[in-house]
Amino acid sequence: MKKKKMVFEVLESETIDQCLNRIKEAGYMPVRRTEKPYFKEVSKNGKVEYEPAGRQIVFEAKVLE
Repeated sequence: MKKKKMVFEVLESETIDQCLNRIKEAGYMPVRRTEKPYFKEVSKNGKVEYEPAGRQIVFEAKVLE
């Protein structure tokens, strides 16, 4: 028996379409997309600053019936 909800993360080596196909092949349908930025610390003139380093895209999916 499958879980009713599952979370899928878009991997670095794949596109969003490839992730959506992976979700469909697993028997799920995406219901929500979440993007979270992540940052890196950079020292400039003795001060620590944070610069955007990328983003993490996560899909919440529910099982197809």
